[in-house]
Amino acid sequence: MDRDDALLSDWRQRALALEAEVSKAVIGQARVIRMVNTAVFARGHVLLQGDVGVGKTTLLRAFAQVLGGDFARTEGTIDLMPNDLIYYTYISAEGKPAVEPGPLIRHGDQLAIFFFNEINRARPQVHSLLLRVMAERSVSAFNREHRFPHLLVFADRNRVEREETFEISSAARDRFMMEVTIDAPATDADRRQLMFDPRFHDADRLVNALAGATLAYQELNHVAEVIQRSVQASETLQNYALNLWRATAAPAEYGVRLSDLDTAQLMLAGASPRGMSQLLRAARVAAWLDDRDYVTPHDLQSVFVETIAHRLCYQPVYEMRRHEIAGPLMSGILASVAAP
Repeated sequence: MDRDDALLSDWRQRALALEAEVSKAVIGQARVIRMVNTAVFARGHVLLQGDVGVGKTTLLRAFAQVLGGDFARTEGTIDLMPNDLIYYTYISAEGKPAVEPGPLIRHGDQLAIFFFNEINRARPQVHSLLLRVMAERSVSAFNREHRFPHLLVFADRNRVEREETFEISSAARDRFMMEVTIDAPATDADRRQLMFDPRFHDADRLVNALAGATLAYQELNHVAEVIQRSVQASETLQNYALNLWRATAAPAEYGVRLSDLDTAQLMLAGASPRGMSQLLRAARVAAWLDDRDYVTPHDLQSVFVETIAHRLCYQPVYEMRRHEIAGPLMSGILASVAAP
């Protein structure tokens, strides 16, 4: 076993242990935890979608606790401005104006997870700053460049309340590797536990009880590079991925049919080159987590919806129905494009 193989074998056990530890605080969400874990090792930012109170913040705090990096959070509001992420001003106890670092730069290069709650309540100017941070992992403030080499950004969109919201643009959505939907647990056993077990009634105590810093998060970038270099995709698999890409732009040509829509007139644009690249990054991590050094069609299919659905651009007449169209369209593409 060479050095890379030994490293990947060791880190795979750590990644699975990470999932098991987070599952102690977030129950009934095995797929969600696997998707977030995949994004962590693919080094991709994540959009979260779900109703209020389903555990999005607890999930991210649990990952930050086990990873060991610092966690920061900000709330999207109608009056939030870009500078509010970088610094805030106040009157000190001595009655003098004072300036303190904001949530984005307070932790310096130790920041591992930044959670933007209800991003669609913030103005487009705030989105622009966040996009730069996501793309460059840096920001200018106080006459110097602040770098966040280990940073992953997670953002949540409130899908219930639409008043005073600014929907993020297609270009902004494309910066996120995944959009992961979190719903309430499906089984009565999990729901009963959340209601009646006091352990789940105090999120701070719940998260602090998890094993801390079980992974060296500073090494994640290197591990991610080794995964991408070591997990191979055959020519046949590449052809399958290319067909999936084409089908996102022209679903009718691949026989995709939706009951009440003309799929030939549905799409304005399919997945972007960035999106397909990130699909393959996520698929390689999925293969690695399943202890393989090659990507299978199942690996692509397992991350296809989360990595591609939010990137697609529909014709304006259909855009308002995105939420109801995306699921059947993704299922139709996977069912219609022949897998090797």
